[in-house]
Amino acid sequence: MTVEATAALGVWDTANPALRACPYPAYAALRAVAPVHRVDRPDAAPVWYVVGHAEARRALTDQRLVRDVTRLPEEGRPVEPLAALGLDRSMLGVDPPDHTRLRGLVSAAFTARRVGLLRPRVQEIADRLLDAMAGRDTVDLNEAYARPLPAIVICELLGVPVSDRDLFLGWIRDLFDHAGPRAAVRAAGRALSGYLADLVAAKRASPDQGLISALTTVRDERQRLTDAELLSTVTLLLVAGLETTVNLIGSATVALVRHPEQLAAVRADPALWPQAVEEVLRYDGPTEMAVARWAVEDLDLGGVPVPAGGEVLVVLGAANHDPALVPDADLLDVRRRPGPHLAFGHGVHHCLGAPLARIEAETALRSLFDRFPRLRLAVPAEDLRIVPNLSLRSLATLPVRLT
Repeated sequence: MTVEATAALGVWDTANPALRACPYPAYAALRAVAPVHRVDRPDAAPVWYVVGHAEARRALTDQRLVRDVTRLPEEGRPVEPLAALGLDRSMLGVDPPDHTRLRGLVSAAFTARRVGLLRPRVQEIADRLLDAMAGRDTVDLNEAYARPLPAIVICELLGVPVSDRDLFLGWIRDLFDHAGPRAAVRAAGRALSGYLADLVAAKRASPDQGLISALTTVRDERQRLTDAELLSTVTLLLVAGLETTVNLIGSATVALVRHPEQLAAVRADPALWPQAVEEVLRYDGPTEMAVARWAVEDLDLGGVPVPAGGEVLVVLGAANHDPALVPDADLLDVRRRPGPHLAFGHGVHHCLGAPLARIEAETALRSLFDRFPRLRLAVPAEDLRIVPNLSLRSLATLPVRLT
């Protein structure tokens, strides 16, 4: 391994703000050596990081790499990180056939056709938030726009009271702030789980037209959802329906403002907006790393042996910058023909909410720059802080000048 690649392994050090802000050169150094890297950790078992695009796609569909830790031998079994978030029995934490059953219960609400019907409502919400921003010089775009837009949409879809959004948004923020005290993370997880458990009970007693009520009916009439699965599924839909879209809107805004020629191109030809969203998803997507998978038998991945029980982490951000995927992968090009990027994952765990996230991002960005065409960052780009979390690329704040 070269000196450059050895140094690049520090890309997974959450305490290094420079690498968190822009990890892609480090990923390039690693890819130049090998598409898969074993990293020995002093306080835990080794982990295998996948940074090549072809190997990432293969790992995300390899049935020998599983999400459900209960399929591993009890002795030495790892702790499922999603358990702290209440997501371990959701579709994100299990494999087929349980995954197939759980995904089938909610997939009808997220088809491209069904989600397309939400576009006018997403536009109404965006316009209202932009109206509230008008007349101000500087705002935190995260708090004024990027966070409340998907929060209101997912609340209305699920049947969560919109008036409660500041409450659960605070808990969700604490859950993903890995720099904060662990006690705060645990407290946020307990608070969110308690809130949603009470909400599920209320929906069961008095159903409405939201998706949570529909899921409680499935549970009560067909006995196809356990209580743990129901709560995990509701938690996943709320959390995943928020964080990735918030991050996408934020990262896309920064990318376009920092590349004014690309912003000018998409504003001159609004038909490019869907393509521009795909390019930003590839260029600086909201999810940097897929959730962990574990080998249930010895296997070879990219020429690197992974033993049974080995933990494999697919680095989506690195795979999306692989020159084997697109030429000049480190450049933003809104005219680029979209390739098979992995921003929403791949295989059976491909993000269920991808169609909704695309509509929200496209509507949010087009409307934002139409309303405030001279929008720019209010601080130097290097002063923007990425939350120290290896899973999500999340801006702590996004101060912008509107005029």
